Amino acid sequence: MNTDAQLRFNCRKRCLPADGRLDDHWRGQQRKRRGVRVLVPDCFLVPPPEAKSADFDMWYYIRSIPDMWDNGLRLLKGWVRASKDVPQDPSDLTCLTKNNDVKPGRVLAAGNWKVDDPVKVALKAAAPPPPRREKVKPYWKYLHEETRHNDKSLGEIDARVALLEKTLEEQRRVALLEKTLEEQRRVALLEKTLEEQRRVALLEKTLEEQRTLAEPPKEDLSQFFVPLTAEDEKEVQDCLYGNGSSSKVLVLHEPSNIEVSREKFRCLRPHGWLNDEVINLYLELLKERGMREPKRFLKCHFFNTFFYKKLACGKTGYDYKSVKRWTTSRKLGYELIECDKIFVPVHQNVHWCLAIINMKAKTVQYLDSLGGDDFRVYEMLARYIVDEVKDKSNKEIDISSWTKESIDCIPLQENGWDCGMFMLKYIDFHSRGVSLSFGQEHMEYFRRRTAKEILRLRAD
Repeated sequence: MNTDAQLRFNCRKRCLPADGRLDDHWRGQQRKRRGVRVLVPDCFLVPPPEAKSADFDMWYYIRSIPDMWDNGLRLLKGWVRASKDVPQDPSDLTCLTKNNDVKPGRVLAAGNWKVDDPVKVALKAAAPPPPRREKVKPYWKYLHEETRHNDKSLGEIDARVALLEKTLEEQRRVALLEKTLEEQRRVALLEKTLEEQRRVALLEKTLEEQRTLAEPPKEDLSQFFVPLTAEDEKEVQDCLYGNGSSSKVLVLHEPSNIEVSREKFRCLRPHGWLNDEVINLYLELLKERGMREPKRFLKCHFFNTFFYKKLACGKTGYDYKSVKRWTTSRKLGYELIECDKIFVPVHQNVHWCLAIINMKAKTVQYLDSLGGDDFRVYEMLARYIVDEVKDKSNKEIDISSWTKESIDCIPLQENGWDCGMFMLKYIDFHSRGVSLSFGQEHMEYFRRRTAKEILRLRAD
């Protein structure tokens, strides 16, 4: 029997009551023959052969012996004391302890209290204690460790993840920096644009002030629209609408030998087409006016209506020799290079236009009361002025820097018969150096005023 047998047989210890008596349930089953008991000496009892089996219930066997006054507890203690593996004092096998009120040496019976089989208890105690069970890891952790051990590439995943996170952080930082730089560029561009706008506004304001200061005061043009007197009106009316021979010469200009008959003079009526004699005579009058008052008018030269036809009548469309003698110094008294402006009437089929060679501004201008343009006129007159200056003044002119202008901001006619009068007024105003401030409503007045100026030659 094992040394732990006494521990295995220990039962719960309970104290007896104060009167020393046990309750009925401690006393066990009451028998009818309580007074007459036959005590069987237990010294003659020996364990049966079946006790060697591990399944033998020793305590049940002892209790089955009849007339055991203590239910065989004494006998069991003896057997236990005889065992070599159990100490000689098996007093702890009792179910109750000794009480102070009980006399020494008295052993109380346990009644029907059941005690485990001592053989089973001894065998169980003799067995080695089970090893202490260690905490076992979950199976998935074991598989995970085995996988990480077998796959070496898994060890690099953490490093790769850390590297990717670091790269991502750098990319975010770079993106933030780029966004900040883009915002700074936009702000700088807006500031630059605002600065440019301020500068442009300041320049426009300065230019406007300079124009205001440099703009000359407008000339009073009321002198050009002085109404005719009643006497002048009567004279003009008689010449335009009076009776008389149509071949009668009304005006003779001796320097140019130009005669204007009544028939030719009637072209100054409303809706009349101006003829060459009236246009050329008026140009001669403008020439004489400039010579009389050189300080008031620009120095100009006025070609007649036949000049451009002669210049452009050559086989190649240009013939300088045909007009070479028109501008000799003996005939004019000056050279064209000395003039400010040179006026050339241009007849386009049934329409009169005007070309101006501006020697000071180095431009060739073209004025058409219908808003047209003709580049052949530019080339023809530019070539002519080069040949003319070379022939008369023995100088070379570089016209590559000259500009060709088609003046658009001029009064335009609203019918087909006032082109000649528009051309004469272009010449008149340009020779004065004033702006062209007239329109279609002034044509009737200009016709009568031109007629009066021509008729003055008759009085002279």
